[in-house]
Amino acid sequence: MKVTWLGHSAFRIDLDDSHLLIDPFLTGNPKFTGSLDEVSKGITHIVLTHGHDDHIGDAPEIARKTGAQIVGNFEVCMFLNGLGAENINPGNTGGKIPCGEFEVALTPALHSSSTSAEGQSVYLGNPNGVVILPQHGPRLYHFGDTAIFSDMALIQELYQPQIGLIPVGDRFTMDGAAAALAVRRYFAFSDVLPMHYGTFPIIDQTPKAFVEAMEGSLTKVHVPAIGEAVSF
Repeated sequence: MKVTWLGHSAFRIDLDDSHLLIDPFLTGNPKFTGSLDEVSKGITHIVLTHGHDDHIGDAPEIARKTGAQIVGNFEVCMFLNGLGAENINPGNTGGKIPCGEFEVALTPALHSSSTSAEGQSVYLGNPNGVVILPQHGPRLYHFGDTAIFSDMALIQELYQPQIGLIPVGDRFTMDGAAAALAVRRYFAFSDVLPMHYGTFPIIDQTPKAFVEAMEGSLTKVHVPAIGEAVSF
């Protein structure tokens, strides 16, 4: 498994024959300077945690151009289907969605989920985290946008993820200290990558608080640059 951070909460995950984008907020991200065409080359699936614009991002355009399958909750999938994304694979919280050589489990997240159209909020279902469950390779948990909550212990018990992608930017998600507490108290990750920081001035600009709070943990913390890949 190769995990490439694309800034904010966006990642590219490369498995054997499947290539995923999670929450591909790219062209609207002021910190992403790469090529949308390059990072979406060969993509087979687009996995979405919830409906906010900084997570759906370029998903409709990528889906229309590549034919990649959109995986997410029912409301998000149907909304994007209405925007021209023909290949959708919906599910809902607590379920697992088959995707060929992997499954996607939709977990709870404490957040919100909507977009705006013609000045009105459009409800896009409950927010989720996602656990990528490959037939071969480590299990990966992308927390989505969330606060810490005690039922994270059940996510560990049910899915036993080895890699965590966790928001640390505060204001809209956990801050670094809360994220570190979540990792230490509820999970047995071998590796973790912080995300959802530095994109906008109103959230924390670095993952320093998280990194410092993780000192002494058996979990290895990776802080890649935008566009940098980590292989597992």
